[in-house]
Amino acid sequence: MDGFDNLSASEKAEATELQRMIAVEQQKAQFQAQVHSFTDVCWDKCVDTPGSKLDYRTETCLVSCVERFIDTTLSITNRFTQMVQKGTQ
Repeated sequence: MDGFDNLSASEKAEATELQRMIAVEQQKAQFQAQVHSFTDVCWDKCVDTPGSKLDYRTETCLVSCVERFIDTTLSITNRFTQMVQKGTQ
């Protein structure tokens, strides 16, 4: 039962669209939170003193930090996906 049993077809369509829009907004919020996390961790790790420009060392550190963060996140996500797939088979 999806909770839409007493709704008309157009109301069901509207409710489904609303759920889709909410899911999209949740994904956006999750993405923004992840970017915020990257910024906090990598800034603290790589930036000694803020200046008007990033020097080569700081820029390289930031790029490497974010790439490692992304690689780790993808690896964990893939592992969880594998675990879920094995659990449903």
